[in-house]
Amino acid sequence: MKLRHLEQKDAPFMLEWMHDDNVTEFLGANFAEKNLDDCNAFIDASNDEAQDDLHLAIVNNRDEYMGTVSLKHIDRINSTAEFAISVRSKAMGKGYSGKAMEDIIKLGHGALGLDKIYWCVSEDNKRAIRFYDKNNYHRSKEIPEHILNYYSEKQLEKFIWYVDQM
Repeated sequence: MKLRHLEQKDAPFMLEWMHDDNVTEFLGANFAEKNLDDCNAFIDASNDEAQDDLHLAIVNNRDEYMGTVSLKHIDRINSTAEFAISVRSKAMGKGYSGKAMEDIIKLGHGALGLDKIYWCVSEDNKRAIRFYDKNNYHRSKEIPEHILNYYSEKQLEKFIWYVDQM
């Protein structure tokens, strides 16, 4: 498994997870409305060096796309970012998520020089909560306002937050 920049060849596999209820059940966006053009546009935008997000493809040893791992809202002033990940159903339970998460957090703290990386999960997403707790990620109640501003009041009521810090 490795991380690399997203490529147009990843778009059909990205659309696959977006239309898979098993993957999107607890995610905040309506991915079922997305189409191949949306995926291609996302991939194009992800390669724009000027944006404040880093989206990378998670690929297997044959360079087949397994999912996307991201650091969003990278804030160099506050030295923070928000972590996000989604993987295809076929990648679940095979170690891709754990390794990709570990690698992008190392990248965030290392090359990007971030002090804290936050992420949230719906309290209904028991599988993700078990994963984060089992891997000793730390829950946090102190989330910076500049990150909370990306969410509605209703969303925030159902989230459990985690932080990884230097």
